[in-house]
Amino acid sequence: EESNVNSIRQYVTAEVSEVMVEFQLDTGSDITLIGKDDWVRMGKPELEKCPTKVKSASGNELQLLGRALVNFTLKGSEGSGYLYVREHGNLLGLDWIEKSEEMSYHMGMMVNALSHSTSGSIQEELQQKFPKVFEEGLGRCTKEKAVLKVKPNSTPVFKPKRPVPYGALETVEKELDRLEGLGVLKKVNHSKWAAPLVCVKKAGGDIRVCVDLSTGLNDALEDEDHPIPPPEDIFASMNGGRYFSTVDFKDAYLQIELAEESRHLFTINTHRGLYEYQRLVFGAKTAPAVFQRIMDKMITGLSGVTAYLDDVIIIGRSVQEHNDNLFEVFKRISEYGFRVKLEKCKFLEEKIKYLGFIIDRNGRRPDESKVQPIKGMCDPKNQKELRSFMGMITYYSAFIPQMKSLRGPLDKLLLKDVEWRWSTKEAEAFQKLKDVLSSDLNLTHYDPQIPIVVAADACDYGIGAVISHRFPNGDEKPIAHAARSLNAAEKNYSQIEKEGLGLIFAVKRFHKYLFGRKFLLRTDHKPLLSIFGSKKGIPVHSQNRLVRWSTILRGYDFDIEYVKTDDFGQADALSRMIQKFPTENEDIVIAQVEVEVEETLHGAIRKLPVRVADVQEETQKSKLLQEVQKYVSRGVWPKKVDEKLKRFSSIKESLSCVQKCLMMQDRVVIPEALQKVVLKQLHEGHPGMVRMKQLARSFVYWPGMDEDVERVVASCNTCQVHGKTPRKVPLQPWKTPERVWQRVHVDYAVPENGHTISSL
Repeated sequence: EESNVNSIRQYVTAEVSEVMVEFQLDTGSDITLIGKDDWVRMGKPELEKCPTKVKSASGNELQLLGRALVNFTLKGSEGSGYLYVREHGNLLGLDWIEKSEEMSYHMGMMVNALSHSTSGSIQEELQQKFPKVFEEGLGRCTKEKAVLKVKPNSTPVFKPKRPVPYGALETVEKELDRLEGLGVLKKVNHSKWAAPLVCVKKAGGDIRVCVDLSTGLNDALEDEDHPIPPPEDIFASMNGGRYFSTVDFKDAYLQIELAEESRHLFTINTHRGLYEYQRLVFGAKTAPAVFQRIMDKMITGLSGVTAYLDDVIIIGRSVQEHNDNLFEVFKRISEYGFRVKLEKCKFLEEKIKYLGFIIDRNGRRPDESKVQPIKGMCDPKNQKELRSFMGMITYYSAFIPQMKSLRGPLDKLLLKDVEWRWSTKEAEAFQKLKDVLSSDLNLTHYDPQIPIVVAADACDYGIGAVISHRFPNGDEKPIAHAARSLNAAEKNYSQIEKEGLGLIFAVKRFHKYLFGRKFLLRTDHKPLLSIFGSKKGIPVHSQNRLVRWSTILRGYDFDIEYVKTDDFGQADALSRMIQKFPTENEDIVIAQVEVEVEETLHGAIRKLPVRVADVQEETQKSKLLQEVQKYVSRGVWPKKVDEKLKRFSSIKESLSCVQKCLMMQDRVVIPEALQKVVLKQLHEGHPGMVRMKQLARSFVYWPGMDEDVERVVASCNTCQVHGKTPRKVPLQPWKTPERVWQRVHVDYAVPENGHTISSL
């Protein structure tokens, strides 16, 4: 058996400190080991203490005398590195092997003997050593509190509370109680500042409580001076790294306490009164810079560690070095009282994607996904699609002159009265233009010091987006492109919802570039400006999905701008001429919103004596509702409509299509055929007119619903008998006053002539 083992072992000779030494090859070892005898033969190079413990493949700790820094020559390549000295046995590890071109080439043929840690084992060890870091619940930073100030002479803005649907009251109150129990919120009686509460239903019926700081506070906040590290600094810190880990914090901002003097600024106005935030709020304009400052302070003095907002990146030139750095980071995280989200952490990766680049042991290279949407464009099928593509060419031709010489065959197809014929000649021109568009000539590297512009567009079957830099001369050059096709549910969205989806897709896809920095968001759909860009806050009567998406955007610092469709070539073509693109991780939030909206529909109908299928069927049978759905989907209503349609067009911004049903905000639009059975259910128990209207307004809607409720109650003897009537109070004489103006009596009357009389 011993001879069989020896037969597969491979050895190589290296010159170390002018002495020839034979080593056993071991690609599984991160370090190079040498026996004591050979160390003596080399002249006993000076030893230093080993900074970390080393384990064998069996998990046993190796007894080392120390390590020495030496020069060596291996297969014609010269280098320097550490030798770890032990009693017996020489092993050539990865740290030396990778410094030899020839040895690196043949690495795949070498034999593993000394094991390195795996991602799973690291995770287990971290959980054992730092259990509190992985606990459920909310962490609390013990080292520093967030101080946010308003600009001098800022006028406090106090916004009134927003109505909460009756059917959601109980759930909202439970969430407020939960946040109060966690120490996130605290009940207060008075505040000069107050922002409205925004409630968003999640899948399963839970509520996400948000605060709409766009209503005044964000404009008043003083800027935070602490810089967010530029990409070049981050990439420089990763040079030489072979192994990488990323750490994700759980509810990152909420783990930072607000300083006492800042808390009054972050007050929310609810139906239960005022609540004051005790923790840093996602959506505060200066929160990213505040968080970055605390992260930078936490990692001060650590090797191989970079913090970029709520991402902490750890690198190592070997597994051992990586693990040492990783454990030091977790030690700091534990000392600071933070908690991490284990499912989003990645350990011991050999490459990571970051800010448009792939980083691995060979350095960084552009991420092909930045231009994949352009490379994946399919040939145009008609003049409309070609015109959209040529709009993109025109947009970028300013700084790529050779585009003009390539577009000739395609321009001819756009001439009036020219028959559409797509031949090899046009296909070749199209491909050459795509190659130029996706080349380095048309891309610029991300630089946070240069203004950022994000454009997004949507059509019936796709969405496209591009993030660009605007240079001092006014030119815009793309950093990255993104696109994807719409799924079956999204194709049924109204046009305004598709356009809104495009903006959310763009912002989430380019999150790493945008978060914590001011940028310009562009759309060619003007109605979105009042929903996503209003300083008055999220409109109360906006559609379900748009309200949810608007709360997502509140965490970013941006201005929104309308651009005519004719001038929107950079995003328009991507949305129209895409092939099937898979849904990326960035789309999870979008998918989650769709789940929430569908759950709202099902949750409302569960409270009714009808099924979703019943509502779907009767909605499809109703000519009126089919016409309404058509206009909702197109996003365009006729200027003149009949009285029945007018009652829907007056609330068009609140309407949306969900699973072949029509919804008005969170309420289901009930077809006429089902209205009687719904009224019957609402009337059970004879709740009275006010209560019955409250119930109806919580879950359902149809034009004239209030009048129908009044009619049902008025025709019900039981409701009339038990209805509340004002109790007659006997007249009481007033005491004679002792002095003039001691008591004042005021009343008013409206005679038949229509004039109002006030009597004093």
